[in-house]
Amino acid sequence: MPAQSKAQQKAAGAALAAKRGDMPKSKLKGASKDMEDSMTEKELEELAETDRKDLPEKKD
Repeated sequence: MPAQSKAQQKAAGAALAAKRGDMPKSKLKGASKDMEDSMTEKELEELAETDRKDLPEKKD
């Protein structure tokens, strides 16, 4: 499942970093905090690896 916006892709990247232990979970805010709790590492990888080139900043 690819990300639908740049904001979603960025939040998934932050959540993935926290899930892997590269970043403290306490630094997460908003959507990235929810994503880290509710999604698997594989799901976060799929969102985070989406090419940002043609994505809108935010989903309507």
